[in-house]
Amino acid sequence: MFKILGLMILGIIIGYGLRSISFLRKVEVSISYTVFLLLFVLGVTIGSNRLIVDNLFSFGWQAALLALSATVGSILASWLVLKLFFTSKKKKV
Repeated sequence: MFKILGLMILGIIIGYGLRSISFLRKVEVSISYTVFLLLFVLGVTIGSNRLIVDNLFSFGWQAALLALSATVGSILASWLVLKLFFTSKKKKV
């Protein structure tokens, strides 16, 4: 896991340093298509796995609960950050 996070941070640093190169601005378009392709391949892999398909109902509600919890947690965390760091404490007269 640390390898993945380290590679991601390294990519961010390198991308920040190379952001003025015009060729790299064209890469942004292909990133969306790459993500779509990866999601498609993930779907094909899941669909071909008999164990997952047979237990889709039990996995499905757990996945929905996890996704809902993550969404609610992200909304609450972003609201808290907004209130703590971006809301002016000055009162208008």
